[in-house]
Amino acid sequence: MQKNGNVERRTILKAAGASAAALGLAATTGCGGDSGSGDGTVTIRYAWWGAEERAKRINQTIALFEKKYPKIKVKTDFQDYVAFWEKFQTQAAGGNPPDVFQNAVAYLRKYDKRGILLDLKSQVDAGNLSLDGFRAGVEKVGQVDGKQLGIPVGSNTMSLVIDQKVFDKAGIKPEQGWTWDEYFKALKKIHDTEKISGDTGYFGVMYLYDLYLRQNGKAFFTEDGLGFDEADLTEWWADGYNRLKAGIITDPKKIQQLRPKSALASGDAASEFTWDNFAVRYGTEGDSTYALAPIPTTDGKQTGQYLASLMLSASARTEHPKEVAQFIDFMVHDPEAAKIMGYDRGILATTEQFDAFKPTDPVSKEIAQYEEDTSAAGVLGAITPHPSGADTVEATFLRIADDMSQGKTKVADAVKQFFSEAKTALAA
Repeated sequence: MQKNGNVERRTILKAAGASAAALGLAATTGCGGDSGSGDGTVTIRYAWWGAEERAKRINQTIALFEKKYPKIKVKTDFQDYVAFWEKFQTQAAGGNPPDVFQNAVAYLRKYDKRGILLDLKSQVDAGNLSLDGFRAGVEKVGQVDGKQLGIPVGSNTMSLVIDQKVFDKAGIKPEQGWTWDEYFKALKKIHDTEKISGDTGYFGVMYLYDLYLRQNGKAFFTEDGLGFDEADLTEWWADGYNRLKAGIITDPKKIQQLRPKSALASGDAASEFTWDNFAVRYGTEGDSTYALAPIPTTDGKQTGQYLASLMLSASARTEHPKEVAQFIDFMVHDPEAAKIMGYDRGILATTEQFDAFKPTDPVSKEIAQYEEDTSAAGVLGAITPHPSGADTVEATFLRIADDMSQGKTKVADAVKQFFSEAKTALAA
């Protein structure tokens, strides 16, 4: 399994988005000043990461936007996840970031600290951008220290994807409020009766560990750093390593051989923790029936879940903040844009768009129902703050957990290495 949400995303998108050139989406290199003409038309630059299908959908929405706003033209720049952030880092360092770009919570404080992000509150106050109608308060994901640094385009939450046929055959029915003990007993039963591993590697999923910590009154991040200590992580990783050795968790060497395909889809595991909107991948990769199940709990009540989101941010250096705000507003509120995008970037964030798009495929219907049920259960909380450097910490957690699972380093050494590297990343 890919060990956390964002890294899983980058693996999927890197595999699917390598041939962006075939779409004619050449990267733009003009600066923000490359944006005016004698007739009052302005050009803004929009950059994002994603698969080719996302690129096709976004370009359709841009065509619709330009039809409704003929005085605003949009230049596009499409990359896979890793290439996007490599290029953005270079552009930001050179004072030439795109006017508007796809963003995630792990990067908000990092680039706000560097003066890269525009506080969109001024455009909300000016009437160019509306914060009304966001579902379940998801607009707060983009708020940092009183600033509105990002506007969500979709929402998602951590979930447990299961092989429904395997769980049914083993006589296991996950229910809201089931505990970790019940989950691990289920994995052992699957291992013993169905002769496959129960899980693909839960202990390496950073965002799942965040939920576990939240269930226990802590969190992975605070506004300033880490919200847990070495003893906490030692317990989490030692427990996971022991279950791996017992055969309850899929062999990490097998995981590597299968990448980018998931061990759940290959039939080498019965469950996998990931973001709910990623559930669509399993039906295309595997030949079983897959379903979304509740997150296990510590107390039988709280899952620690929250709504996360991809979002749109703007450059503090843009020469056209009004037009950028109008573009963002269109992308998150326009019903026709919703019908084009669907759930490509998560469950649509605003009520106008959520109501406009009616999913017809079973997977999208189940994803939407899962979020509605999770919200109705009253378990959703506010997203954990992410300090500057969170993106580096996330990658570090994935890498070291993977090394530990393969026996390259002992649990105690892995924990010390993680805290050492995390401290350096968060101090940068």
